[in-house]
Amino acid sequence: AVVKANHYCDELGLDPITLGSTIAAAMELNEKGYIPPEDLQGLDLRFENAAALVEAVWRTAYKAGFGKYLALGSKRLCEIYGHPELSMSVKGLEMPAYDPRAIKGIGLNYATANRGGCHVTGYTVSPEILGIPEKIDPLKPEGKAKWVKIFQDFTCVVNSTVNCLFTTFALSIRDYAELLSAVTGWNLTEEEILKIGERIYNLERIIINKYGFDGKADTLPERLTKEKMPEGPAGGQVVELETMKEEYYKLRGWINGKPLPERIKELEIEL
Repeated sequence: AVVKANHYCDELGLDPITLGSTIAAAMELNEKGYIPPEDLQGLDLRFENAAALVEAVWRTAYKAGFGKYLALGSKRLCEIYGHPELSMSVKGLEMPAYDPRAIKGIGLNYATANRGGCHVTGYTVSPEILGIPEKIDPLKPEGKAKWVKIFQDFTCVVNSTVNCLFTTFALSIRDYAELLSAVTGWNLTEEEILKIGERIYNLERIIINKYGFDGKADTLPERLTKEKMPEGPAGGQVVELETMKEEYYKLRGWINGKPLPERIKELEIEL
């Protein structure tokens, strides 16, 4: 059912992460009795109902029946039914499958990502789980701010080259410095590569600040910061977001999610 649902998403132009999280939110809303049966119009949204998952995809694409609510995304869906806390989203964007209670760095990245709960803004799963470029403990919040900043800045450069982010599993910052130097004729160092990325990331941040997103928006659903992971190797864990975010802001030169004037000047961003 999951493969089929993903296939339909590809064919219908839907994002599987956003839609999957939205359908999950709808299933939880329904199982807790928050959705009137007449709104569902026969769609049996329960977590064990694989057929309903597939049906919900095409209903969303065509806004058929309950699909018109699913098409709004989980944030607005959960607000409509009075339980916004059930939307697993940041800045209105649904998070992917990596539970940050078990991978603390990716939690800080979700919270501070300029476009919301996006794993490919700063893919710290690479060092935390895969050990690339080095292995770090995913359950410890210490030092994660540094890694998140590096990955976010480097990702901006990779995206600007129109390469897939996952090339960085094999290509380092030094490799990208050499590649860009060869193409442009510049003599770029690793430090300059990261500075370019930092400039891009701060410019993005300045833009979203103008649209009202500040430190209050750099957050996570309370489920992840207050409800302990129920079982497994990360059993009992929550995301220590505020501690990591304070260190992150210091590294960024931000206050309340906004770049300080001196950091903007240092990065030579002209407004």
